[in-house]
Amino acid sequence: MPPDHTPSAADWRRALARFVAVIPHTRALGLEVLEATPEGVTLRLPWHDDLLGDAPRGLVHGGVLTMLLDTACGSAVLPALPAPEVCPTLDLRVDHYRPGVAGQAIIAEARVVRVTASVVFTEGTLRQQAGPLARGIGNFVRLGPRNTPPGFAEALFAEAPIDAPPFEESDHA
Repeated sequence: MPPDHTPSAADWRRALARFVAVIPHTRALGLEVLEATPEGVTLRLPWHDDLLGDAPRGLVHGGVLTMLLDTACGSAVLPALPAPEVCPTLDLRVDHYRPGVAGQAIIAEARVVRVTASVVFTEGTLRQQAGPLARGIGNFVRLGPRNTPPGFAEALFAEAPIDAPPFEESDHA
């Protein structure tokens, strides 16, 4: 993408789809980017049986909800900055309203509340058909251009398909 081009909502949706596709667990779970603008993002986690934490009662594992809020809030950071930079999670608070239930996709919406020179403040919500599941407040530390890998923005907006290798056990060794 040319340096003087302001990305459109479609550009950001494609860029964040690339972003979640290179994270092994979000790629394996088929996380989808539905909307992405500087005002916020909407993601969809399709249903998979392996999301269950309590199989007999058909309830989603709380760690799945935490991961989804962290990913949604972190994804909201990128289009809200003047230029993409690496911003790892500083902290994340999750308030669980009710358990997620089996058989339904989970929708995550997140937005940036405030950007400072060193921290980006976000909030997000998760919902299923029956209503809200959880809300999250996430803070992300800005590493700035000096600590962002060269070519980070270009990689986000690249047109070529992602050649991310599948996640394998040997990757942890």
